[in-house]
Amino acid sequence: MITPNQNSFLIFLPAKDFNEEEYLTVRKLILIAGKNVFITSDDHTSCSGSKGMKVKSDTNFSNVNTNNFAGIVLIGGNGSRNYWNNVELHSIVKSFFNSEKIIAAICSAPVILAKSGILKNKSATCNPDEKMELINSGIDYKDRNVVIDGNVITADGPKSAVQFTEAVLHLLKQKMKTVL
Repeated sequence: MITPNQNSFLIFLPAKDFNEEEYLTVRKLILIAGKNVFITSDDHTSCSGSKGMKVKSDTNFSNVNTNNFAGIVLIGGNGSRNYWNNVELHSIVKSFFNSEKIIAAICSAPVILAKSGILKNKSATCNPDEKMELINSGIDYKDRNVVIDGNVITADGPKSAVQFTEAVLHLLKQKMKTVL
């Protein structure tokens, strides 16, 4: 459950080939909304975007404490495919899900959510190239820019990054109202 003092989001970045446009848009809009952003990855030093951008990770997977965050946002890109079956990342996602926190994934990253098991009996979207991954996992795939199902938000790619982040912030606002 989200508490009023949780003013931070955890952003997962693949160590290599994350989508820079998604990351920059999500980060900027969350910061503009007055929230804090922390980066996690399995890389202890820096993550490399698909066009060469370097972003330092604030924490690695083993140090993530879901109690410190209102939610987690998983950034996509070709590099996110390397995490589809990452058991450690699945554990983090499940912890956020079980704590009723916001879980958001864009582009190829929704497949991580599907393979973690949290999308069972839910609707979701992803990059159209990966839609069969969701369908084959038994997920109700929707051909939409953004899909919200409970506390889970998914989006199809960088062109939807603004709408995706607005949905994340709107859901946070709704959750904060129910707490207060």
